[in-house]
Amino acid sequence: MSRKLTIYFICGAGLGSSLACQMTAEDVLNRLGLDEKLEHEAISSTPGLRTDIIVSAENFASQFKQYDLDPAIKFVFLHNIVDPAEIEAKLVPVIKELSEKAS
Repeated sequence: MSRKLTIYFICGAGLGSSLACQMTAEDVLNRLGLDEKLEHEAISSTPGLRTDIIVSAENFASQFKQYDLDPAIKFVFLHNIVDPAEIEAKLVPVIKELSEKAS
């Protein structure tokens, strides 16, 4: 069995929108039979994160550039963070790509 990927959902405060996005993603992944480790956090906590994937709103994309992050971390930026179709279209291919590399 391959290891679970760690996916962090990031927003400004690490409370509202990141949790909403995480819950929507959880529904999408459950429906597709993907069991990964999902967390949410504030953007200010990003520098210390050990994660495979960061999911965030498009408007935060430029803010991540100020941090010295592990270059292996994959980013998924969403236009609508609670749109299941967009989450499936953008996040699932990244999960599959990383899962194939890990196995």
